[in-house]
Amino acid sequence: MIREADTDGFISGGVTAPKGFRAAGIHAGIKAENPDLALIVSDVRSTVAGTFTQNRVKAAPVQLCEARIGTRRGRAIVVNSGNANACTGPEGWRHAEMMVQHAADVLQMDPMDVYVCSTGTIGVPLPIDSVLLGIEAANAVLSETGGDEVARAIMTTDKAPKTNAITVTIDDVIVTLGIAAKGAGMIEPNMATMLAFVTTDAAVDAESLQTALSEVVDRTFNRISVDGEQSTNDTVLIMANGQAWNQPLEPGHPDWGLFCNALEELCLSMALAIVSDGEGATKTVKVVVKGARTEVDAQTVARTIGNSLLVKTSWFGCDPNWGRVIAAAGYSGVEVEEGVIDIYYDDVCAVAGGMLDPATSLDQLEAVLKNDRFALVVDLNLGDESSFIYACDCGHEYVRINSEYTT
Repeated sequence: MIREADTDGFISGGVTAPKGFRAAGIHAGIKAENPDLALIVSDVRSTVAGTFTQNRVKAAPVQLCEARIGTRRGRAIVVNSGNANACTGPEGWRHAEMMVQHAADVLQMDPMDVYVCSTGTIGVPLPIDSVLLGIEAANAVLSETGGDEVARAIMTTDKAPKTNAITVTIDDVIVTLGIAAKGAGMIEPNMATMLAFVTTDAAVDAESLQTALSEVVDRTFNRISVDGEQSTNDTVLIMANGQAWNQPLEPGHPDWGLFCNALEELCLSMALAIVSDGEGATKTVKVVVKGARTEVDAQTVARTIGNSLLVKTSWFGCDPNWGRVIAAAGYSGVEVEEGVIDIYYDDVCAVAGGMLDPATSLDQLEAVLKNDRFALVVDLNLGDESSFIYACDCGHEYVRINSEYTT
């Protein structure tokens, strides 16, 4: 559980809120209009950790990042939107390498310190000449206040930029973490067509940073679903440059838990922003399954319910059709017993013992579903384990976007 009191609170600035980071977001011409290329740069070599899509079809930038993340070092991230550089063959790999090399040349750093990410349409050749010129243009306007521009430059179908920053006191000094993220469609764990870039001026042991990020991603970005689709490009990277001058953090440090809680609170804020911004979404729903025999069972049932199109469309129509919920639990593959299942919308009981609760009116249930956010709680009453995901509804706009969207 995240303890909000452990942090000093959210602030503005995004990825440039921590000391020693500069960034820029510009229009390079990958899209017809709007920013489409970003640079994030640390003034000094940083400790780096990352998590990546588990789709077996991986974009060239993902493969490149995975190949070098084991170095646990880096200084810069170059990102383009509007083109995924996925399923583009040997040329796609060559273009990813060209992005890295050109950024390294422009920034005057080792190419092994540069990471590359892309997001957008799959299977379309990257307009590499525009990208390379864009890297030069972004370098020319790198700024200690460029965090908001990064968030705008990485957007695709996002309705709004996603950025945040947070501070926490460690070793009696202020440590800052910033983030920029994107994602609205093809969102289903483990991650999806989402990107997230975290910066921090904390000094963190390399292997400990990877452990912290992996655990936090599992509890945040891996607990969200918009449409049950997993993409080829999803990436989360974190750079820790040590410019806060705290003692290096690792398990056993008295403030290790504070840092991990701050990282989780920051990532959770972006995970919820992605769900709320789901393509065509009007509602954010926390699906909680408790009373399961195992945590895996609880997570499986929660994901099945949250990804059910029948359930999601009922949320869109404010229809408390709990029959679709209990049916999804039944086909989840987990052994359940119909006669003991209870279902709640927030704290309003819809189902008791597998049947409609006669004490609850339809009006009470509809009132809950008219809210922008609510919880759906399913108690299997078979054990002591629980789990959850965050999901959204699905309506007409999702179909329109995914029928027309090309960049």
